[in-house]
Amino acid sequence: MLQAGDKAPDFLGLDEDGNEIRVSDYKGKRLVVYFYPKDNTPGCTAEACSLRDGLSDLLAAGYAVVGISADSAASHQRFKAKQQLNFPLVADVERKAIEAFGAWGPKKMAGREYMGILRTTFVIDADGTIERVITKVDTKNAAAQILER
Repeated sequence: MLQAGDKAPDFLGLDEDGNEIRVSDYKGKRLVVYFYPKDNTPGCTAEACSLRDGLSDLLAAGYAVVGISADSAASHQRFKAKQQLNFPLVADVERKAIEAFGAWGPKKMAGREYMGILRTTFVIDADGTIERVITKVDTKNAAAQILER
């Protein structure tokens, strides 16, 4: 997994509308790139809604937000519409950004081990360097957690 001080990979992928999203698109701003396991699941919905509700505070602090999962663009469109999300969601079905950031790894649930997306938030500075990595994401308070220093 990438760490604070590492340069963020530039290409993030295509958003729910097929627009290319790159870290360099946000040059001069701080960027929050958050990886989440699956659209329309309880934890992922709580995290997305926290970021939606806190977006004005994040924008005021100089942040932009991009969410990434391996769901399809169509799934992202439905999720975004249902939850009224106000930031782009990258459909990384081939897991290129997920793996480039190191957000793919072993997980456990109900005594079963499997590989999956590790819920992780990367805060990237205005020059494209990772400033902070949050691995213990508080899904209900994700926006506030980012704003904490």
